[in-house]
Amino acid sequence: MRKGYKTNSALRRFIMTIVFLTVTAIVTSACGDKATTDGSGKLNITATTGMITDVVQNVGGEYVEVSGLMGAGIDPHLYKASQGDVKKLDNADIIFYNGLHLEGKMAEMFEALEKRKPTVAVSEYLTEDQLHAAPGQGAGMHDPHIWFNVKLWISATEVIRDTLVEKDAVHADYYKEKADSYIKQLEELDTYAKEQIALIPEASRILVTAHDAFGYFGEAYGLTVTGLQGMNTMSEYGSKDVSKLRDYLVEKKIKAVFIESSVPKKSIESVIEGARQLGHEVKIGGELFSDAMGDAGTVEGTYIGMVRHNVDTIVAALK
Repeated sequence: MRKGYKTNSALRRFIMTIVFLTVTAIVTSACGDKATTDGSGKLNITATTGMITDVVQNVGGEYVEVSGLMGAGIDPHLYKASQGDVKKLDNADIIFYNGLHLEGKMAEMFEALEKRKPTVAVSEYLTEDQLHAAPGQGAGMHDPHIWFNVKLWISATEVIRDTLVEKDAVHADYYKEKADSYIKQLEELDTYAKEQIALIPEASRILVTAHDAFGYFGEAYGLTVTGLQGMNTMSEYGSKDVSKLRDYLVEKKIKAVFIESSVPKKSIESVIEGARQLGHEVKIGGELFSDAMGDAGTVEGTYIGMVRHNVDTIVAALK
């Protein structure tokens, strides 16, 4: 009798242990994907550019804490991570970056980090036929400035949405709903850009900038685009580049060129002066945001506001 009692007690303890482990597994499955490294219950996310940071905030909403590495006026081509950045990357639950070698000096860091945590290029859904080749940058290299085609930036939004859903399945419906709302705004922005650029006389739809960041923009919205520097600002421009662009301005009778917030304006000013010496007056049509958005808290400090500013500035100068 005592032996049977001991057997039953052992059996009960075994069953209770199994129940406890099962409940623990269920709770872990339901909540374990949701990181709480900062104690707030929010996903701790680090993004590189301001454009990516803005999308993450729009899709993640109240369930994410986003830290962007590159603020207004920062050139991602030349950016080097600081000690503070390394800490942010190390503490992040998810890292989002542009990819396509935009953050060229951080590539090895991303390769190391992706072995430990989700480290996601927002360009990963794009296919070869959607991307532009990057002449002079090496075989297989692509133009990284994908955010200037709003349709491509919708794809980036979907990458961010799907990553958040996978990492934090508890709030999947929330992320999907927020993404749908934001994508609708992006579709309206795409339509706005097409309609406004169409107001420029066809012969005047020539966009000249400090560096060749607007290729996707030109293709999507019907502009011929050229820049003094190549797609990567790490490449140096010389007197031949200045002379070539100067002659192009004179030949095409271009009346306005544009400076960029993240590129020193002295580069384009040398072209303007060269055209002036040949008797052709060219003005600065305004400042465009290319590789960085405007200051935080301003309309241009959001992706949608930045694109609208660029469209409005170009139309006002070339119309």
